[in-house]
Amino acid sequence: MKKKAIIISINGTSLTRKEKILLSKEKPWGLILFKRNIKTFPQIKNLILNIRELSKDKKFPILIDEEGRSVSRLRDIYKHEFDASFFGSLYRNDKEIAVNLYKNYIKSLCHKLSQIGININTIPVLDIIRGNTNDVIGNRSFSDKKNIVKKLGQITVEECHKKKIISVIKHIPGHGCSRKDSHITMPRVDLNLRTLNRIDFYPFKSSAAKLAMTAHILYTKIDSKNVSTFSNKVIKEVIRKKIGFKGILMSDDISMKALKYDLITNAKKSLDAGCNLVLYCAGNIEDNFKLIKSIPYIDKFTQKKTSEIYGILR
Repeated sequence: MKKKAIIISINGTSLTRKEKILLSKEKPWGLILFKRNIKTFPQIKNLILNIRELSKDKKFPILIDEEGRSVSRLRDIYKHEFDASFFGSLYRNDKEIAVNLYKNYIKSLCHKLSQIGININTIPVLDIIRGNTNDVIGNRSFSDKKNIVKKLGQITVEECHKKKIISVIKHIPGHGCSRKDSHITMPRVDLNLRTLNRIDFYPFKSSAAKLAMTAHILYTKIDSKNVSTFSNKVIKEVIRKKIGFKGILMSDDISMKALKYDLITNAKKSLDAGCNLVLYCAGNIEDNFKLIKSIPYIDKFTQKKTSEIYGILR
């Protein structure tokens, strides 16, 4: 499976000439959509059909962040009434009702995504709310209770897979312990490994997810020099060994301010540290071309795991 180790993005609601060339001549692993790409149901469905035709891949990965009311790229065509925190609160009061309602909610969401042509949703958020958690997580988290986050996260992955949608657990190994927004600056977390392992890492363990997205956080007690996305130590010793994640690891957006280098350096540092894919969300066509030319093809591990993903997709 010949694919470059990058998930790209596009600028508008239709493909430009250069974007068509990129998709037809190059081989990005996948493409992520944002609100800027979505206007109406027929428009987005047609855009996705065009993307897949140009990629010559009927199962070409199309990703979206469709989490709930607070983070919804489809808000103009699909209205969410709830965030993850609603189901977490309900679970504390009545587990059975919460599980049944949440399963139905995920089934409905997956059905909508399938109708449009989207096959990967970057849910669930497995970050645990702490006393000082930045608002960038907020209601996107299920709970401040690790067992609730883990349980509802497991249900998310299972139900998405049943409906032929791939889920992405995030932000591994945990963003809830951060006071700052990694879109704006690099968060520093000074908690020790024992505390992080007991609380923040817990929901990510034993996950059946095929994809996980990194947290752009500096965990100073684990690696004092490298943000987790650039840290071989965090990825190998924590994400792969202590947490035991066995799927494809993708970076969070390499254009976020938490990463201090240029895009190509950010991409290369992510891959060198152990990420299998890099995510680029800004949609600049020139940067897309520069990145895809400088990034290698996916390795054998990622090829194998991509085949497993394609086995789940319609």
